[in-house]
Amino acid sequence: MAQRRLTDFFSRRRPRGPRAGLLRAKPAWRTPSPAKPAPGAPGPAPSGSRKRARPAPDPDPDPARRETAPPARRRLRLPPARGAPGPDDTGSSPPAAAGSPACPSPEKIKKVSRSAGAPPGSVAPEDEAPPENATSELKACLQRVRALGARARELRAGAQKDAGDPGTPEAEGHPAEPHEEKAPAYQRFHALAQPGPPGLVLPFKYQVLAEMFRGMDTVVAILHNRTETATFAKVKQGVQDMTRKRFEERHVGQIKTVYPASYRFRQERDVPTFRDGVKRSDYQLTIEPLLEPEAGGAVPQLTASRLLQRRHVFSQNLVERVKEHHKVFLAGLTPPVAVPEAQLTRWHPRFNVDEVPDIEPAKLPQPPAPEKLTTAQEVLARARSLMSPRIRAKEAQKHLAQMTRRPEQEQRLQRLERLPELARVLRSIFVSERKPALPMEVACARMVGSCRASLSTGEMEAHVRLLSELLPDWLSLHRIRTDTYVKLDKAADLAGLTARLALLARAEEGL
Repeated sequence: MAQRRLTDFFSRRRPRGPRAGLLRAKPAWRTPSPAKPAPGAPGPAPSGSRKRARPAPDPDPDPARRETAPPARRRLRLPPARGAPGPDDTGSSPPAAAGSPACPSPEKIKKVSRSAGAPPGSVAPEDEAPPENATSELKACLQRVRALGARARELRAGAQKDAGDPGTPEAEGHPAEPHEEKAPAYQRFHALAQPGPPGLVLPFKYQVLAEMFRGMDTVVAILHNRTETATFAKVKQGVQDMTRKRFEERHVGQIKTVYPASYRFRQERDVPTFRDGVKRSDYQLTIEPLLEPEAGGAVPQLTASRLLQRRHVFSQNLVERVKEHHKVFLAGLTPPVAVPEAQLTRWHPRFNVDEVPDIEPAKLPQPPAPEKLTTAQEVLARARSLMSPRIRAKEAQKHLAQMTRRPEQEQRLQRLERLPELARVLRSIFVSERKPALPMEVACARMVGSCRASLSTGEMEAHVRLLSELLPDWLSLHRIRTDTYVKLDKAADLAGLTARLALLARAEEGL
């Protein structure tokens, strides 16, 4: 029932057909026409739209007047303030203060709004001069700002003069120097934040170094007690895990400066390592603790009591270093103060403990620089330097023998050099002939055909006679009537015989 009533309502309110356009049109007496149409002008076309028809403009017979006539509404243009950019200048102008020419007063805003709401025939003035009171107020404000700025500069100069500061380098025309970065406050005032009564408190950086020595001593003790070589790479990782601080070779040098008798440092190779990128042939810094020998010749161990003793010695050495700086500070006071070190229980109130200079690191052993040979002359010089003096003496003796050797000795030396080969050839001839003795002519002829050197039969006989002279127990010559026979011991060790001949040849060459 409700749906039917709603449908009937809309059907009655919105008629359909050609009559609907007549009903939608508004009566002429309800909306007054803005202008009467000119006689003879066509009227507005009938339409079903609710928009009013725009009236046609009134034509002006004078075209020049129509072009130069100002519009009904104009924007109010005010002259720019002194020192502010004009409308043609580029850049943004600063916001104007209230009461200034750039910010009109409420009365002027009302005047502008009235001129904007004037009828179309009226024209608003294009330029309007600012009031005199606004200009005077602006000048007074600028004078007050200049006076306050001059007063502030005078106060700043007076404060710098009282503090003893000659002035900023920028004001004197010099560039400002970079300031050194200060340490954090918890480091600079570490001594003031210690609990309990004041005493001989160490600086923050000294306490950090003592903590690093404790961690280093602990790691070295673990490696030393299980007979493992302690390298800097192993110690560095352990100390960083314990202290949560970066541990470098500079800290090791500082520890050596404070406690020289704690470790022995060396650069060694062929140290077992399990790290990637480190070869066994590379040099590594090894750390060995210096301990007093135990009774019975046993290897000393780094026990807990020794660790505590070494830690106490390191702390005392740090305190002694601070006492030296404190003594210099007391000597520079007016008047100077002298306090016995045995009676000193606390630092001077004006002595800044945390500004004590840092400890200079000691030099650690460095790996030897590899020698690079670029020329053959350098290689030969390096080889000569590697030769031992015994070898050099023999070489000098050999050169001396060559300079003083006679021709007969030179010929004998050449024969001695050929004897090991001739001995092997002669034995092979006796083995192939299967005879206990051979005539000299037959043996020499066979040897001439089997030897590599080109020798005559007479020269070969001289070699055989020299061989029987040097090895009579192996080769013997027998004279029977007019012939000479050669007898050889085929059961003798040929390797031992050749070694004896080579030794005799070297002995003759050395002479």
